[in-house]
Amino acid sequence: MQSYETLTEAIEGLRQQGFTQDYNLKPDHLHCQPDNIELRPADFDVVDVYRFEGMTDPGDESVLYAIEAKNGNKGVLVDAYGAYSESISMEMAKKLQYTPES
Repeated sequence: MQSYETLTEAIEGLRQQGFTQDYNLKPDHLHCQPDNIELRPADFDVVDVYRFEGMTDPGDESVLYAIEAKNGNKGVLVDAYGAYSESISMEMAKKLQYTPES
């Protein structure tokens, strides 16, 4: 897994690897606004996860997911974690619990 210092650097690195779509987290799916695409948990896999903490505020935490849809589309999902995380379905929470393969 590639290592990145900042969220911006990680997003740019993933874009260069073909992760070009931007997903938003909804309670039971991911949504890509420009293409109006909805991905349910069965429709995608989490390829990589990167966690970042704010330099000045520990509460400013985010997680970046590299997402690959079953149809081959690739994109990123940026979400807060901790106190600012979204309320999501149990199925979506399980899907976003990424464990790298050994």
